[in-house]
Amino acid sequence: MNDIATSTTTSAAEAQREIAEEFAYFSEWSERYQYLIDLGRQLPPFPEQYRTDAWRVHGCQSMVWLVPSGDASKMHFAAASDSAIVSGLIALVLRVYSDRPAAEIVSTEPDFIQAIGLAKHLSPTRSNGLAAMLTKLKGYAAAAASKE
Repeated sequence: MNDIATSTTTSAAEAQREIAEEFAYFSEWSERYQYLIDLGRQLPPFPEQYRTDAWRVHGCQSMVWLVPSGDASKMHFAAASDSAIVSGLIALVLRVYSDRPAAEIVSTEPDFIQAIGLAKHLSPTRSNGLAAMLTKLKGYAAAAASKE
């Protein structure tokens, strides 16, 4: 299995395929949730100074912070949550979207959500929070791309 670090050699589409393959190993949703929690535990430490309202993703029931860096040629995202499952969702989102060109981020649909069955198994509040996180992330990428 791959760790959550993105590789600059794989595209967002390849990252999504790899995620779908990894989740296919688990037949039960309890195993998939445990895997999500394990992925969240692998997130790099998130600096305390960014745990502020300025970086908070609103629309999430749990606390989520998302900080962009880089420019249109390669954007990096750091993120954290106070929820174990949401941290796992963050790990997946970062794997697909972080360390990629802004244009690729904006044009990449989060197909992995449907592919691994998350759409059917997340609570409505978690689904809304995931959508809010993706909207914010893509907004940062669109802003970077427009400065190019």
